[in-house]
Amino acid sequence: MSNSKLIALDADGVLLNYNLAYASAWERAFGQRPALRNPQAYWAIDRWGVETLQGADLDRFRACFDAQFWSSVPAISGAVQACEKLVSAGYELVCVSALKPEFAQARQANLRAHGFPIEQVIATSNAGSVECSPKAQALAQLKPVAFVDDFLPYFAGVDQAVHKAVHKALILREPDGSPNTGPGLQQMDSTHTNLAQFADWWLERPHQIENNDESRF
Repeated sequence: MSNSKLIALDADGVLLNYNLAYASAWERAFGQRPALRNPQAYWAIDRWGVETLQGADLDRFRACFDAQFWSSVPAISGAVQACEKLVSAGYELVCVSALKPEFAQARQANLRAHGFPIEQVIATSNAGSVECSPKAQALAQLKPVAFVDDFLPYFAGVDQAVHKAVHKALILREPDGSPNTGPGLQQMDSTHTNLAQFADWWLERPHQIENNDESRF
């Protein structure tokens, strides 16, 4: 049975703007902020006018994704307010992020600095498989009533892990190059453009939520 008052939220792309932070990391590594190339690109490397890196330059860039980076990612517009609405309605929020566990504390500090009403961050790393999301085990333990993520592959195996008790909500966001396409969309319980839209939709349908309505929306 699920915890009817617990909602699990992804961080990057749902709560926090990783794509914007990516440009800041590039500027930190190379001293120049990249130009915006495609604001509708899902992946940061396609969104900004950057080249593919190799060797020492790649190592230099990767080194910038440290605790300082993960503690300073900007919040997505409206995400803090969406979380506040959910908490005011009686829900507890937990962040489940495919992040290296060593950066969980930095992520928690980042959320706290923005004022997110989230007291727990679970970092799962991103070592999953096609059949099973790296987040499935954490969700099996948490048993939330809903799980919100912006990356369709991270829903793989969640039904089996949580015994179909979790509402799966996909944030679609930028469409160009998005992995959020194909037959897997049929397994989602709802889709939304951002967390703010999800929160409003969720809170307007209390009878469906309380009853864990299995229909697709």
